[in-house]
Amino acid sequence: MTVRIQREPFDAAAEAKALTAGRTDIGAVVTFTGICRGSDDGAPVAAMTLEHYPGMAEAEIERHVGEAGTRWPLLGVTVIHRVGRLLPGDDIVLVVTAASHRGDAFAAAEFLMDWLKTRAPFWKKEERPGATGWVAAREADDTAAARWESGTGT
Repeated sequence: MTVRIQREPFDAAAEAKALTAGRTDIGAVVTFTGICRGSDDGAPVAAMTLEHYPGMAEAEIERHVGEAGTRWPLLGVTVIHRVGRLLPGDDIVLVVTAASHRGDAFAAAEFLMDWLKTRAPFWKKEERPGATGWVAAREADDTAAARWESGTGT
C-alpha cells in the first residue's frame, strides 16, 4: 500500500507500473485520475486550492485502503492526493487498485474515490473571477458514498 499527500505532480502511468512491477499474480489494474476542471456548474474556475489535516489525512486514507482490502481481495493499492494551488487541467488525485480480477479492482477503486470525494479530511476552495469560495460535497457524491455504508455497494 502506498499513500502520499504531496504538492508536486504525479505520473499515473509510472505509479501503476511501480505497483505491478515483477508481479505475475495481478490480473487487473484500475487507475483513476481526478483532474481540476476549468468550470463548475457552468461558471469558470481559475484555480482550486486544496488543504488537508496533515497526519490525520494520511492515517484516514490508510484506514480506508485497509477497509477496501477487507472487502475485496486486493493485491496492491496506491493513493496519491495533491494539495496546494492547482490550475484547470492539473491532476488532483490518483487511485490505483490491483487484484486478480477486474471486478474487485473496479469496486475497490470506486469505493476509495467515493470516500475521498465526500469524507476525507481535505478542503477545497475554488477561485472564480471576482470570488472565492469553499466547495461542499455534492448530493450525488454523498449518495454514492452512502451505498458503501449500507452494504449495497459491495
